[in-house]
Amino acid sequence: MKKILILGAGLVARPIIRDLLNKGYALTVTSLEESEAKTLTGNHPNAKTMSWTVDQTDLLDQLVADHDLTVSLIPWLHHPVVAKSCVKNKKNMVTTSYVKPAIAVLDQPAKDAGIIILNECGLDPGLDHMGAMRIIDHVHSKGGKVKEFYSLCGALPAPEANDNLFGYKFSWSPKGVVLASGNDAVYKKHGKIVEVEAINLFKDRFSIFDFEKETGRLEVYPNRNSLDYLEIYKIPEAETMFRGTIRFPYWCEILDAVKACDLISQDSKDFTGKSYAEMTAMMIHCPVAEVKAAAAKKSGYDINSEAIKGMEWLGLFSDEKMNRTLDSPFEVIAFLMIDKMPLKEKERDMNVMLHVLLAEYPDGSREVIKSKMLDFGSSETDTAIARNVTLPASVAVQLVVEGKLPMKGVYRPTMPEIYNPILDRLAEYGITTYETFGLPESEMIK
Repeated sequence: MKKILILGAGLVARPIIRDLLNKGYALTVTSLEESEAKTLTGNHPNAKTMSWTVDQTDLLDQLVADHDLTVSLIPWLHHPVVAKSCVKNKKNMVTTSYVKPAIAVLDQPAKDAGIIILNECGLDPGLDHMGAMRIIDHVHSKGGKVKEFYSLCGALPAPEANDNLFGYKFSWSPKGVVLASGNDAVYKKHGKIVEVEAINLFKDRFSIFDFEKETGRLEVYPNRNSLDYLEIYKIPEAETMFRGTIRFPYWCEILDAVKACDLISQDSKDFTGKSYAEMTAMMIHCPVAEVKAAAAKKSGYDINSEAIKGMEWLGLFSDEKMNRTLDSPFEVIAFLMIDKMPLKEKERDMNVMLHVLLAEYPDGSREVIKSKMLDFGSSETDTAIARNVTLPASVAVQLVVEGKLPMKGVYRPTMPEIYNPILDRLAEYGITTYETFGLPESEMIK
């Protein structure tokens, strides 16, 4: 029986644990608190659980050496520690996280050790790469060029659960989402490089209607550095390269107003005895009695706009005491969001993905190609985000252990020898994308 080590038993881990146990693998699952791992494994006879922290490197080496493959679901910052242990012990590794520089430099050591460190086998990154590359390689196989490329993805509440002004709910800590709102972005559009400063991130948005029947209108804003994907996707010919994040309407303008009021700052402030309204007034330098009007003026939104209504709904103009001392606005915003915007136990979430490509062929013909995925979670079992993040990783684990991904080194699933078998097997789980070819250029994002 093959033995798999899973580091991390967070909110998305349940599907991969259940799937690998059902497939007959023996698992060891670690967590900061062993009780969390036990909750996910139950009393399964092929599952062991234990407490482990990333500073326990000797124990990590022992665990890695004792298993056939390690899956790291801990925060990405700690993946290099795990990867180095896998290289040292000549054991394969799978993650759902981006290939950061500290992982990329392990490519040759992994080759020398005869192992694969397969990353980005989740939803975004993961399914987005695989769906995109399947189409791009198809276009290139016909001698075509990808002239324009859009890759859009979002994790959202299902429409029936979309009952707050933000159009968003959390099934995990909101800190990563709030932090991401402070990123710069850069993309290429019609041959020109567009650089977006963090303060303007949510102003650079557009609407899509491809899922209008199921979800209504959706909005998109740019996702970090799209230019890297000209090389990653091997489409240097592309005149447009845009990766974006999908949200329901009003998320962008509310977050834009929050940012304009300096309320995602991570700088520590003394909030002793202060209310939420007093914190907001402190950050925008106004009398607390005028905080709502001052926030509207500072952000450039009308006082009756959804942006200001959203700030008010979140509690940022409230006289309620915060009961904080030295803290940052970022921490306060994250607390308010998880307190007011949780995905409730019986509510569904959904994942939305859309690729839009303009292809041009040697005979001068052009076509728009669209790839869509709309996947809903279950109110009884798994969230969509948990399924679509960890089941691709589960399939990758099985393929590596079965010897069907024999390449060595650091990889992401952007080559057909990796993405085709993963996508083919994911279809058995009901995780599929739907491609439409031959669309007119009027279907292209403007």
